[in-house]
Amino acid sequence: MLLSLSVSELYLVAVVGIALILIVSNRISSDLVALLVLLALGLTRIVTPEEALAGFSRPAVITLMGLFVMTDALERTGVVQWMADRLARLGGKTEGRIVMVFMVAGSLLSLGLNNIAAGAVLLPAAVYVSRQTGVRPSKVLIPLSYGTLVGGMATLFTTANIILSSTLQSQGQRPLTMLDFLPSGGAMVVTGTLYMLLVGRRLLPNCESMARSAAPRVPGPDLHETYQLGDRLWEVRVGPRSTLVGQTLGTSLIGERLGVTVLAIWHGGEAKINPAPDARIAGNDLLLVLGRQERVQELEAQDTYIGRNDGHLQPLRKRAVQMTEVIIGPRSPVIGQNLKDLHFRAKYGLTAVAIWRGGRSYRTDVGIMPLEAGDALLMVGPAAGFNLLAAEPGYILLGEPPAPPRNSRRAVMSVVIAATALGLSALGLVPTAEAMLVGAAALVLTGCLTMEDAYRAIEWRVIFLIAGMLPIGAALVDTGLATRIGEGFVTTFASLGPLALIAGLYLFTVLLTQVIGGQVTALVVGPIAVTTALQANVNPIAAAVTVAMACSVAFLTPISHPVNILMMSPGGYTPRDFLPVGAGMALVCFLTLLVVLPLFWRL
Repeated sequence: MLLSLSVSELYLVAVVGIALILIVSNRISSDLVALLVLLALGLTRIVTPEEALAGFSRPAVITLMGLFVMTDALERTGVVQWMADRLARLGGKTEGRIVMVFMVAGSLLSLGLNNIAAGAVLLPAAVYVSRQTGVRPSKVLIPLSYGTLVGGMATLFTTANIILSSTLQSQGQRPLTMLDFLPSGGAMVVTGTLYMLLVGRRLLPNCESMARSAAPRVPGPDLHETYQLGDRLWEVRVGPRSTLVGQTLGTSLIGERLGVTVLAIWHGGEAKINPAPDARIAGNDLLLVLGRQERVQELEAQDTYIGRNDGHLQPLRKRAVQMTEVIIGPRSPVIGQNLKDLHFRAKYGLTAVAIWRGGRSYRTDVGIMPLEAGDALLMVGPAAGFNLLAAEPGYILLGEPPAPPRNSRRAVMSVVIAATALGLSALGLVPTAEAMLVGAAALVLTGCLTMEDAYRAIEWRVIFLIAGMLPIGAALVDTGLATRIGEGFVTTFASLGPLALIAGLYLFTVLLTQVIGGQVTALVVGPIAVTTALQANVNPIAAAVTVAMACSVAFLTPISHPVNILMMSPGGYTPRDFLPVGAGMALVCFLTLLVVLPLFWRL
């Protein structure tokens, strides 16, 4: 087939192929890749300059901006946290009931919120319920993640669904509405939940929790076991003639030179927890140090005496100190930075004891490790520091769900505004993009958010990713490549009927989603699916809805959706844990599709 392609089609294949490789390799941020794609297509006139830049004004982009602002308002005013707290109380004490409650809760929240936001706000509540009931988080968090994904199939307000609606409009078709998704997606929610309750939860791993916080003041034994602190905690007594005497922690270079962490200094019966770099070391001081044995033993050359504390932080009982896990959110602004550059200890008074990443714990050189999405940081420090951290974007604290802000007027106002905007859009009374902008503006005008808050709420990386990749759709149509690929689908499946054609597009989309994620898949496959349906005289609306839902079937790999990455460290999962339960979930969704397509779309 490649030999029969024109020069412009071959160039488009090369651009898209290179872009996908860069996105999968994660060597360049996906939003920068999208802008490079835009330039590569625009400067070579594969698309017109207007088409290259049109993504920034497309309804899909405007809709997403409004949704980000409304989601942030509901979180800031405490509405979403209030809902999560009530759901935590409904969880009961049995595994089956907890799984059902959080999977359904994830589905319901995803009807109006971004999937990641729904997962992030329910995550601390799920961990809290797990801790209270003894049900391990590994039995709860994958169902929660999948719940948000299937919930996204039943609503227009999911990124891939909005993209497919925009794709239809660009090819002269009507945009999608809430009613196009609710029947088919609702069936997916029902069958997916039943599968998880009856079969899926039995395929979930029974991992030791990475997400159980200690009770305030006393570190929990599960955290010690998880992070293997027992063989890394050391007492270092400073001799009276030690070269460390009179130095500060900063000038001693203990942490910088050895890569160990000084958690506390005891001097004359007084304990300094999380000592600052200017804390001075005196003779006979006792240092509580975290690090590898061979590194800690290097301190013996400076007239110190190394002993063990059997992994028990008894002195911490006398201080107002917590040991809590903190998750780095999928779109956190601190991704790529390290704790040292962030001046983390100086700003919050917290010390990072260990990082859990990719199924293993790192307890040395923690301060200089670049942070990644989904990292779980084991933090030690005062409650006030955790309160400060909880107010910062991009951090998720896995403790008892915090009480929502007590501003009932703003909370009620934000609910009314968001419900009105979503309702006007769902009923088709106002175009979706305009309804979202009206809602965002109303939230600012009523004081629920400031304009600065609104700007910060928008996930600009997502906006630039979509706006930059949207010209691919125009290029696929303009060069005729979408028609060629569509002809291949028609030739393969036409003899089997319209249902087989749509099912083929669905399976192709699902496979691609596992590798490059649903957002990029929607941008690439959407134009092909609509073109294919028009060629085969099949309802293009049905094809678009099917592909949009397939972009949410991100069940097989954690990298297929950020909400899966968010659950990995708290649940103690490894990438292979998603495949057994996710394969069954994907199969159930496919079988449901084969039933709902003839039923709702008469295929």
